[in-house]
Amino acid sequence: MRRKPISDANIQRAYRVRITLFLIVAFLLVLLLICLSQGLQTLNALGQVERERDQWQRPADVIQALNLREGGAVVDLGSGVGYFALKLSPVVGKRGRVMAVDILREPLAFLWVRSFLRNQHNIDVIRGYPDDPRLPTGVADGVLVANTYHELARPKPILYHLFQSLKPGGRLVIVDHGPRSAGGESREIEGQHHELRPELVEPEVRQAGFEIISRQDRFIDQPNDDHVWWLIVARKP
Repeated sequence: MRRKPISDANIQRAYRVRITLFLIVAFLLVLLLICLSQGLQTLNALGQVERERDQWQRPADVIQALNLREGGAVVDLGSGVGYFALKLSPVVGKRGRVMAVDILREPLAFLWVRSFLRNQHNIDVIRGYPDDPRLPTGVADGVLVANTYHELARPKPILYHLFQSLKPGGRLVIVDHGPRSAGGESREIEGQHHELRPELVEPEVRQAGFEIISRQDRFIDQPNDDHVWWLIVARKP
């Protein structure tokens, strides 16, 4: 049985399909390369910003306040792209666990990529809700809330969930900034200015069931900064 000859129209149609597929693949490859380039630039910029932050944030002292041990579990609430989460990872070691919580997807995506590139596989990224960090109960040895507490619109339910996530004796460490002047503004007004005084935060922590271990009202005090950073260390009884 003789085959029908392929018409010129069919040849041209197949040719157009191949050209279209080639152009689509080429476009996708160029787009992928652009995304990779921008991602690498962002990662390099993050590294530079964090090296500068290391000079004033006192990260070693903040982490020490958590009193962690190898193999432990720690929560980084408001982790962002992972400034503290990446530093906590080697502290708890490969047998330990870092639960990095944020309500935004993009920072968590960057944190996932950074932890993968650094071979830090003990970091779990968790997308929380504004009033629920979605943490397991009774597993954490420590919770860190760094530069995040002033952003909490509903601190009471968040503190409740953090309390539930901790083991008995587990620590809660809050480091944040407040106005340099003493002032007498309400919590609502100061929260709108993205700053809080520690004397407004401590009662909230106590009401959630925590015991206060220590409070440093001038944990970081830089002359050229309009804010003063404070540190509260508390524990679950």
